[in-house]
Parts: sequence; C-alpha cells; structure tokens
Amino acid sequence: MEQLVGELKKIMSLKSTTTVGDIVLVAAKKPQMLVYAMVGDIERDQTRKAEWWHVTLHLLSIPMQTVVWTLRTAQFTGQEIFTMGGEGRFIQAVRFDSPAKPTPPVEEKSKGGERRPGLRIVK
Repeated sequence: MEQLVGELKKIMSLKSTTTVGDIVLVAAKKPQMLVYAMVGDIERDQTRKAEWWHVTLHLLSIPMQTVVWTLRTAQFTGQEIFTMGGEGRFIQAVRFDSPAKPTPPVEEKSKGGERRPGLRIVK
C-alpha cells in the first residue's frame, strides 16, 4: 500500500486539507480499488473522547454509492495510511489547479505578404 500511495503522490496534485465538497482519491487494498469520491459531510463523533469524524463519501462509481467512515483527521487528509478490517486504505483530496491560459496566436505576415490566421497587432 505504501508503494501505491508513493506513486499516487508523484503523479497527482493533492491537497493537505479536506473539506466538504472536495473530491478525494480513495485507494483500497481489498477490495482492490482506486476511485474518486466527493466529500458530502464531516461531523464530529461525539461518542469518542479523541477527535474522530464521521466522513460521508459519495463514491463516484457506477452505481454511485454513499459510505460513512469514522476517521481521524490524519486519515482523511492523506497524512496516514489506515486499515479497515485489516486492509489498507488511503484518502486524500485532489487539487484542481486552473489550467494555464494559452497565449493566443499573433497574426503575422508571411514572406509572400498574405496574412496568417490568428490575432493581429494593431498599432
């Protein structure tokens, strides 16, 4: 599981925090899965002295499923690989950076004098 998480962290842009509405990457050893989920809710588990949270995840699969996992902050923010039923799990929010805007082409005159398509410079 550690090797999988290491590879995911190399190729994915991940956040260090998780909030309601975030899209998270969920990896599990058994059943073997790698799926996205949307965080629906994060509520404090009042039955425990330590800080545990009920994290509602809407698994973006076919059919879509909703699960509620009781996790510590380090577990649902990607700081820690944890186990459920003895099998490894990993959750971390995905960062969606806005793509860089492409530079529009500038209209230029070719050697023959005809114009090329694109924007033209007006002085």
